Amino acid sequence: MTARTRAHDEPGFPQEPDLSPADGGLMDHEVFTREEYLQIADFLRTQTAHRPAVGLILGSGLSALADEIIDADRIEYADIPGFAVSTVQGHSGRLVFGNLAGREVVMMQGRVHAYEGLPMARVTLPVRVMALLGVRTLVVTNAAGGVNPAFKAGDLMLITDHLGLMTMVGGNPLWGPNDDSLGPRFLAMNNAYDRDLRKLALAVAAERGIALQQGVYAGLGGPTFETPAEIRLLRMIGADACGMSTVPEVIVARHMGVKVLGISGISNATIADADSEEEANHEEVLAAGREIAPKLMALIRGVLERLPD
Repeated sequence: MTARTRAHDEPGFPQEPDLSPADGGLMDHEVFTREEYLQIADFLRTQTAHRPAVGLILGSGLSALADEIIDADRIEYADIPGFAVSTVQGHSGRLVFGNLAGREVVMMQGRVHAYEGLPMARVTLPVRVMALLGVRTLVVTNAAGGVNPAFKAGDLMLITDHLGLMTMVGGNPLWGPNDDSLGPRFLAMNNAYDRDLRKLALAVAAERGIALQQGVYAGLGGPTFETPAEIRLLRMIGADACGMSTVPEVIVARHMGVKVLGISGISNATIADADSEEEANHEEVLAAGREIAPKLMALIRGVLERLPD
């Protein structure tokens, strides 16, 4: 069973985190076994007849994309053993199985974040489960701040690479004992965002007249928005957009051999001037998501239609 957990009504499933100070609280590493991930996958197979090969994760303000799924089976995270429930506005918190653009898919309608007080193993658990359900391609989306001065709110950015600032010096989801049946101890990340999927996304965008920026995503811890000094630093080290998610999920997907396509919706221009009277807020992130959603769905549909079988 998992480490640092308390009893649950359904034995054998990953437990909720134990917050008691005597037990070390959430700073301890949770460890799940392959068998526990498989138990959750087996549970989900009893809830739907769909057998997805493609997974999608929806970022802040993008939950409406799940309404595009045909013949949908919707399962609340609260009803799935081991799944954490998001506390963040704009993350609906359900798993949606069905058909999109002729593909069997499973979509995370909202995600959880480490800044909500969750260990990385719990944050990334759904990705492990999707891989064991048969997902071999993962499309990860997020709402991101535009670090590149040329980007504006409403743009789409194809993620070419990431700066895992939240994982480079701490909080990597692969910390702890490694199960070789899930993936290697030391993971190469030079093709984290699959080059063939990126080429496909660029081709679809060109054909459909969708403006698609390209750039490097910086994954930060959050939940605070960035200071002007931090934005200037991010520009210096090569970031084009930044956000508070995605990197841990991509690491775990690659650990399990799943190919990744990443797309950021630029929700706001970041503030690099300490004397600016502008102020970032979550409401503008959600509003930008509503503007971004139609063209993001058109891009995703086009990619799914042209994915090789």
